[in-house]
Parts: sequence; structure tokens; C-alpha cells
Amino acid sequence: MIEFRGAGPAEFVERLDTVIDVYTAAMRPPVEQITGRKGIMHNHSNYPLFQCYFAELRQVPAVRAGAVDLGPDAPDERWATGPGPSRAAADEHRVVGFAYGFHGTSGQWWHDVVTRALAEKSGGEVADAWLGDAFELAEIHVHPDFQGKGIGRAMINTLCAGRKERSGVLSTHDRPTAARHLYASLGFTDLLTHFVFPGGYEEYAIVGRPLPLS
Repeated sequence: MIEFRGAGPAEFVERLDTVIDVYTAAMRPPVEQITGRKGIMHNHSNYPLFQCYFAELRQVPAVRAGAVDLGPDAPDERWATGPGPSRAAADEHRVVGFAYGFHGTSGQWWHDVVTRALAEKSGGEVADAWLGDAFELAEIHVHPDFQGKGIGRAMINTLCAGRKERSGVLSTHDRPTAARHLYASLGFTDLLTHFVFPGGYEEYAIVGRPLPLS
């Protein structure tokens, strides 16, 4: 059973090593980029209205809001929460995914870069409509052992539930990936495509949709 549990900035920072482990397993970034990514995530925790959700494997079934039953084939044993070296270690092993976001505002690097690019492409009014009051979904990752089970979709729905912003926006690799398909199926539409961030080389799509999701 997967349960989604909310965490604020303090707990997110406390569990940042676990977050990075999931991110690294899911994205397989170059080793030299991991420290920088950890620093970026730490900074994100200071952004306005930051909210994170952890997807945790619960060995004992529980019927709770936001829970996903993975069925009898879930790889429980590797992630079992039974007797072990310590409760802290068991807690870390239970995290199989995470998602977080925050309120986008002027002065944040991603927000400013994307706002400027969208204004150049579609005009200032369009840029303001999408990014003037936006919930920016910064990171959404599921450990490879648990992908394809609906956890990413459920985390996005849980993360966005109750947000007061006008829109939700995010960036994703501009390729026919599972993530790209997921966002499209949730109603996110392309705002920018083939977009390369300053100093980068990979192409991204900037996508958005009005909130609430449902």
C-alpha cells in the first residue's frame, strides 16, 4: 500500500538525502551534477507556499485518503519496514517517490526565465495569464521499481489539491517520454516547446493547465 504524506520545508530538508536517492535512481544524472541539484532543492524549500508529498510504502494495509494499492505483485520485500537497524533507516526505505512545488514569483530563476521566454513568444498578457499566479511543480519522481503503477499521477493530484493558484506549470524533457504522456493526460498543454534553458543544451517543453485539476 502506498500512502502520500505531506511535508513542509523543515522535514523536506531533513530528508533531502532520501529525496536525492530517489531522484538519482529515477533520473540517473551525471555524478558531478548531484551536489548542485541537492543545493537547488534545498533552496526551493525556502520559496513561498512550498509543499512536498512523499509516496511511502506501508507494509500494513491502511485505508486512507490518497493511498494507492499496488496489488500482490508490489516489490514489498525490498522495501519492507519490519525489524531493521533503526526506525530512521526503515523510514527512509519506505520513500518510493516524492513531488513538490511552490508559488512562482519574480526573482526565482525558473520563473523569470520562462516568463521572459513566453512573453517573447506569445506576449506579456499570455505570460501573465499563465505565470502571474502559478503553482510551479518543480520535481516529480518515482523510484524505477515502482514506476508504471499510477503513483506519479496520484502524487500530482494530491499535490495540486487545494492549491489556490490560477494555474499549474512545469517543465519536462521535450521527448515522447512517459512523463510527457502523463502530463498531457492530466490536461497540461504546451506553452513552449524545444526550449533550451540558459547554459543548457537539452530541449524542454513548458506545459501548463488551469487549476484545480478536476
